[in-house]
Amino acid sequence: MASFTTTATADDPRISGGGDQSSSGLPDYATRLRRARLGLLVALTPVIMLFVSFTSAYVVRQGLPTFDPRTNAMVHDWIPVALPRLLLINTGVLVLSSLFMELARRQIKGRAALASATTARGVSSGDQMLIPWLPITIALGLLFLFGQWTAWKQLAGNGFYVATTPSSSFVYLLTGTHAIHLMGGVLALLVAGSASLMGRSLTTRSIVVDVTAWYWHFMAGLWIYILCLLEFAS
Repeated sequence: MASFTTTATADDPRISGGGDQSSSGLPDYATRLRRARLGLLVALTPVIMLFVSFTSAYVVRQGLPTFDPRTNAMVHDWIPVALPRLLLINTGVLVLSSLFMELARRQIKGRAALASATTARGVSSGDQMLIPWLPITIALGLLFLFGQWTAWKQLAGNGFYVATTPSSSFVYLLTGTHAIHLMGGVLALLVAGSASLMGRSLTTRSIVVDVTAWYWHFMAGLWIYILCLLEFAS
């Protein structure tokens, strides 16, 4: 991994997307980054509320009895689902991808800081050996989704489908909703990775990667929460 000796940081307002940014009246890097992170926080609020509601329904449904027409009595039909061990491997893959995503975020922040410092001194930053953390993260994200699909096939092979029992319905609901949101993260990673091909400035790419990284970390933390909920609250 390349090391950087500059003392500038990505939150330093001196880091800009080019020399014409101030003259064009655009906000500086720190302001744009702060607004992007605030926008991400606003976007994540309904996601948090959605899974809070799922959690409440999951806990409450476990203790609710249902009417059995065969016995004309109220019975408890909650049957815990044995989760596939593959989900533990998937968790390791997602945590590892989150680590690589953080390395990608720090790498491009360092490049932005170095570019700002060298431009201010009027010298070239030179070629740097860059590790493709972002493509590695995308590959691990796709591997996680494939692992989830394989885990669902294992559940179906064990006789647990979406409508088999209330507990199996919640397993598919929670893991499937998370997978949908993670696919959105993969799309965001693809956008971040193609930003350089679209001629975006280093500053813009740094902001895109930064926001995407925090979203990816949130998805990793959310998955660990879901797995603990399914494993220990059943």
